[in-house]
Amino acid sequence: MPIVLPLILLLCFFTHCTLCFSASKPQTLILPLKTETLPHGFAPHSTNKLSFHHNVTLTIQLSVGSPPQKVTMVLDTGSELSWLHCKKAPNLNSVFNPLASKSYSPIPCSSPVCRTRTRDFSIPVSCDPKKLCHATLSYADASSIEGNLASETFGLGLSTQPGTIFGCMDSGFSSNSEEDAKTTGLMGMNRGSLSFVTQMGLPKFSYCISGRDSSGVLLFGEAKFAWLRPLNYTPLVQISTPLPYFDRVAYTVQLEGIRVSGKVLPLPKSVFVPDHTGAGQTMVDSGTQFTFLLGPVYTALKNEFIQQTKPVLRVLNDPNFVFQGAMDLCYQVPMNRPSLPQLPTVTLMFQGAEMSVSGERLLYRVPGMMRGSDSVYCFTFGNSDLLGIEAFVIGHHHQQNVWMEFDLEKSRVGVAEVRCDLASQRLGLGV
Repeated sequence: MPIVLPLILLLCFFTHCTLCFSASKPQTLILPLKTETLPHGFAPHSTNKLSFHHNVTLTIQLSVGSPPQKVTMVLDTGSELSWLHCKKAPNLNSVFNPLASKSYSPIPCSSPVCRTRTRDFSIPVSCDPKKLCHATLSYADASSIEGNLASETFGLGLSTQPGTIFGCMDSGFSSNSEEDAKTTGLMGMNRGSLSFVTQMGLPKFSYCISGRDSSGVLLFGEAKFAWLRPLNYTPLVQISTPLPYFDRVAYTVQLEGIRVSGKVLPLPKSVFVPDHTGAGQTMVDSGTQFTFLLGPVYTALKNEFIQQTKPVLRVLNDPNFVFQGAMDLCYQVPMNRPSLPQLPTVTLMFQGAEMSVSGERLLYRVPGMMRGSDSVYCFTFGNSDLLGIEAFVIGHHHQQNVWMEFDLEKSRVGVAEVRCDLASQRLGLGV
C-alpha cells in the first residue's frame, strides 16, 4: 500500500459516546482517532540532509475558557506543561484568546505553582516585568515556545476542569511552522505535577493507532474488553535523586535487548541502563514519530538488519544522505515493485514485555526522493547520538497496532498487539 505523507492523526470527539467521566468520579471516555492528509506540497523539499521534524502528530480537540473556545492540541506523552498559542500571528490558523475568557487567570511569580510545581521543567521559570510566572520550553527538534503560566477551565467530553494550569504562549521558534500552524498548542501527558493527565486526576489512559487505515482510538479510564488480549506490563523506572540527563516525569521503561528475526543482538545489558548522569533512559513518547537508539545499540541493530536483508534489498550507498538528521540506513526500491519484500521482525525486549516491529513499519518511503527509477526507503530506527539526545526514544510509528496503556496508579506501561482499525469498529467509532 503506498504511503501518503505527511499526515496528521486527528483526534475528534465522538458526539454519541455514552461513556464519559466526571471530575468527581473518573469512569471511561472513548474517543475516535482519525487521520487527515495535509495539502499537497507540504512535504519538505528533498535534500541530502532533511531537518529533524515530526510529519505525523496525534491531536485532540477540546474546549478552553468561558465561554468555551475550541482548540486542537498535540497529544504528547513526552511533555509536562500543556500550552496554547495566545498571540495571533500570520502563520497560525488557530489561537486561544485569553481576553475573551472570564475564567482566565495568570499565575504570579509568588504563587506556589510557579515556585514549586515547575521543578521538573528543563529550563527554570522566570519572572516577567509584570511579576507573572514566565516559562520557556524547548524540544528535541530545536523548537521552542515561551509565555506565561495561567489557570483556565478546560473541557473534555462532558467534563470540565476549572483551574487547569497551562502555558499561554506568545512567542517561539518552530522547525516546522507549517505543521504547527494546524494546531493551537500541545497537551502534556507525562507524569509531572502540571501535566494534563495529572491535573485531571486520571488513573490511566490508553491509545491505539492503526497502521492500516485512518482509524484509531484514545481511551481515558479502564480498558476491559473481551476482544482485547491480556496486556503485558513493564514497570516504570523511577528515581528519587535528580540527575542532569534523566527526565524523572517521562514514561521511562527498561529496554533490555533487541532481537532481529530470532537473533538477539550480542550487547551487554549495561548498554541499556542509564549511567550515573541519567543518560540512557528509555522513554515511550507519543510526540515523536520514529524510534531512536543510542549509538552503540543503533549501530549493532543497523549492521544486523543490513546482514539479514542483503539478499532482498539494495542499500543506498550515499554517506551524505541522512534522513531527518538521524536515519542513515536507507534502501533503493524499484518503483514498479508492488510491495516490499519480507523483512526480519525487530523486537524490542523490555522487562516483562516485548514490542515487535514488522513489515511496512520497518521502512519509511521518503516523500519525493528518487534515485533513478528507484524510490528511497529508510529504516525507521534512528541514531540518538546524531540528534544530540542522550536517551532511547520509542516513537508512535512503532506503536501502531499496539494497545498502549499508561497506568499511573500502578506505575507501569501495558502493551498488547491488536488490529487498531478493528478495535475502533468494535467500540462503535467507525472509520
